[in-house]
Amino acid sequence: MQLKKFEVITDSRVEEVFSNYPDNVRDKMQFLREFIIETAEETEGITKLEETLKWGEPSFVTKNGSTFRIDWKEKTPDQYAMYFHCSSKLVDTFRLVFNHKFQYEGKRAIIFQLNQKLPEAELKECIKASLTYHKVKGLITLGI
Repeated sequence: MQLKKFEVITDSRVEEVFSNYPDNVRDKMQFLREFIIETAEETEGITKLEETLKWGEPSFVTKNGSTFRIDWKEKTPDQYAMYFHCSSKLVDTFRLVFNHKFQYEGKRAIIFQLNQKLPEAELKECIKASLTYHKVKGLITLGI
């Protein structure tokens, strides 16, 4: 069996954003970043993940995906978030499928508390749906 080729292309400015997070936040954000990369690598059909900055926030882009971002903001110091394109069906679908597993912000974000243990299995499904959005957007519940 041949292993698929997988490549992560990282904009050097992403590292700078991570280095500027407070210590207690950086570990959470770094875990989320590594979790996204690991999920992309495990997802069929994804051979390249681009890590860049959009609106100054670490963002993840794939050929057939919907770009999403992660960030922590000083005005809400006890939480961090994963932001999705608000005109997509992503957050509405996550709410439908996973209901109270996550805290949501409208149609645009999943909010995590700094002291929360992430529901990893469910989060992985959300990340996969976003990474492959243009292939799954016609499926009921995006294939989740």
